[in-house]
Order: sequence, then structure tokens, then C-alpha cells
Amino acid sequence: MEESVFVIVAIGVASLFGLWIIFYFIPVGLWFSALVSGVRISLIQLVLMRWRKIKPVTIVTSLIAATKAGLSLNRNELEAHYLAGGHVESVVRALISADKANIKLNFKSASAIDLAGREVFEAVQMSVNPKVINTPPVTAVAKDGIQLVAKARVTVRANIQQLVGGAGEETILARVGEGVVSSIGSSDSHKQVLENPDSISRVVLDKGLDAGTAFEILSIDIADIDIGKNIGAVLQMDQANADKNIAQARAEERRAMAVASEQEMKAKAQEARANVIQAEAEIPKAISEAFRNGKLGVMDYYKFENIQADTKMRESISTPPEPTRKKGNQK
Repeated sequence: MEESVFVIVAIGVASLFGLWIIFYFIPVGLWFSALVSGVRISLIQLVLMRWRKIKPVTIVTSLIAATKAGLSLNRNELEAHYLAGGHVESVVRALISADKANIKLNFKSASAIDLAGREVFEAVQMSVNPKVINTPPVTAVAKDGIQLVAKARVTVRANIQQLVGGAGEETILARVGEGVVSSIGSSDSHKQVLENPDSISRVVLDKGLDAGTAFEILSIDIADIDIGKNIGAVLQMDQANADKNIAQARAEERRAMAVASEQEMKAKAQEARANVIQAEAEIPKAISEAFRNGKLGVMDYYKFENIQADTKMRESISTPPEPTRKKGNQK
């Protein structure tokens, strides 16, 4: 009796396990849902999806959603996109959204956008609902030297045809910043920019900054403009300081040259005095030699001494006396 009960329990467990295996590899419930939704797919195809490492629920639910939305999709294309690592459900939702918004988008383009790493569903939503991008503060200088700091709001929408290979938001921000700088820099006065900020928008829009990007620029609005530094005055002050330093350097150079010239003159004067002293030292020798040779007499020598004494007296008279310094009381 106990053996028969054990056999019955074992058969029941085996049956349940067998049914689980059958319903796992043969998703009858999923097949029935597809059938009542108008999606024609056989049980064999669902079993083969299991063997190809494809989730049947992803393919079937995507086909059901597309069929209910009035789209006709190929099951093989969905399986190929799944095996390629794509997001099948996101692609299908993007196709449905694009169809409702009358945007031209086929499965091939949508799958290419998805495999390129972009969110195709978000791109379709951005194409329907444009996105506003706030630029960082852009600093520029007008021709009068006044610095202006501008902030802009760029309204863009996705360009479905340029999503693959098109530049992103960073390029848009860089180009808009470049256009703002160019527009402010070409203005004669900062007052013109403050009075007509929409002129910046017109100039920037005329440049066609969205070429080659994944977006289409709808509008550029200047949100805020602040006055910064007086760059022209700062540059003039810097130039004046530079000119002053150059003039000081040149004056120092001339002073050094004058000092050098003075030192050179002093050296020449000392050399001349040394020559005079040396020549005067030769006079006694010449007088004694003249005495020995008989060319100079005693009366001539006295006349020579009188001339020297007269010369020294005249020099002492012509030279003013040095002022005497008063000595302080010493303790």
C-alpha cells in the first residue's frame, strides 16, 4: 500500500515537472494572446525562439503593440534586432509614436538609431515636444571695450534623419556661444546690445549653426545680459604701465651711460695728472743736466724759481678757501 502511494506521488511530481517543461518551451498562453490580438505566429516559432536565446514575450508583445497601432512589422527583423543587442520595445514604441505624430520613420532607421546608442523613443518625443537648452554664461567684449556676459536659451528639436552621425548638444552649445561672441564683438557699443538683445538672436540664427547636428534650432532667446569689466580701460592702464616701465628702463640706461662716461672722464683726468706729475718729476733732472752742460746759468734758475712762485701765488688767490665746519659740542 505504501509503495503504491509513493509511486502515485512520484508520477504526480514527474507530471508537474513535465508540464512545466512543456509550458516553458511551448508558451501556449503567449501564443493564445497573440492569436486573439491578430498576430499570426505558430507555437513552433515560439519554441525556436527559446532555442535561439530570444525572449518570446519581448517579440510577441512588441508585435501585438505594433499591430494594435496599425503598423506592420516583420518578426524576423525584430528577432535580428534583438540578437544584435538592440532595444526592441523602445524601437517599437518610437515607431508607434512617430506614426501618430506623422513623422517619417521606418524600422530600419529606428533600429540604426537604437544600435548607434541613442534613445530613439526620446528622440521622437523631442521631435514632437522641442527641448530648451540653457547655455552657460558667454563672455564677450564690444568695440567700446565694455565686457558683456550673456545667457541664452536654445530651443531645439530632434532631427530624425541626422541622429546617426550627427553632433550632439555640446556642439550646439559651442556654436551658439561662438555666435554670441561674434555678434557682441561686432557691435560698436555695448549700449546697442543692451537696447536690442534680439539682434544677437538674429545674427546667430542666420549662421545655420544646426548644420551637421542631430538637432534643428527653432529659436535662440537671450535670457540675461550683465555688464562686466571695462576691458578697454584695463588694457589702456596696462599699456600705460608698460610704457612707464619702458621709459624708466631707458632712463636708467641713459643714467648708467652717463655714470660710465663720468667715470671714464675721471680716469682720463687722473691719467693726465699722473702724466703731469711724471713730467714735473723730470724737471729737476733736466735743470741739473742743463747746469752740467752749461746751458743754464744761476740767474736763469732764479728767474725760473720766481716764475714758479708767482704761479703758485696766483693759483692760491684764484682758488676760493674751503668753508670751515663748526664742530659740535663734544661731551
